[in-house]
Amino acid sequence: MLKALHNFGEYVLLMQRTFSVPERFGVFFRQMLQEIYKLGVDSLWIVIFISLFIGAVLTVQVGLNITSPLIPDFTVGYITREVVLLEFSSTIMCLILAGKVGSNIASELGTMRVTEQIDALEIMGVNSANYLILPKIAGFVLFIPVLVIISMFFGIGGGYLMAYLSSMITVAKYEFGIMFWFSPFNITYSVIKSMVFAFIIASVASYYGYNVRGGALQVGKASTNSVVMSSVLILAFDLIITNLMLGR
Repeated sequence: MLKALHNFGEYVLLMQRTFSVPERFGVFFRQMLQEIYKLGVDSLWIVIFISLFIGAVLTVQVGLNITSPLIPDFTVGYITREVVLLEFSSTIMCLILAGKVGSNIASELGTMRVTEQIDALEIMGVNSANYLILPKIAGFVLFIPVLVIISMFFGIGGGYLMAYLSSMITVAKYEFGIMFWFSPFNITYSVIKSMVFAFIIASVASYYGYNVRGGALQVGKASTNSVVMSSVLILAFDLIITNLMLGR
């Protein structure tokens, strides 16, 4: 318990140093654009690939398990849309990105720490937390809505592809299902939720990487710890945000 409180205190102090005004905005924006490409654009392929197949699998699973004549066929499209929009494209996708993006950030900062590059920045009078961490957090949080929207598109598209290639549901009924009782707020909810998760991933990974002590073994351990802690916090905040935004 004391260790958890100590870690939380260190995290808060690090974020306090991180969210200060950058000394040079030109340098900050250039670094942020680099982080957007490295953390966001480089993650597009995995988002598209996983979303396409998850959408297809959802359609197959729902289609195979709805056997009651009382349930209309368009329910397959409706359920696929709701699962993709409400949970998969935000929560599940961020859990996956916690492994890719979080480990990338933690290992990068951890390597800089053990090779004394961060110490060199501090000696030169640079706020290393603000210089190294803020562009990563800002870039990932700003780009995550793009990844979420793309995931939604390809997730529903994967279901459409399955409806087109299989005989379990017609394309017309699938299209009716994905349009039935649609609430635009679901997209807003998922985007807001994903931005919170992106902040968790980037900030937690930065904390573990920035505070590495030791050698290469500790860098790997910090990377693992960042992914585990990010995943736990994402699930916890998923419950909190859902109750706040969708609770009655």
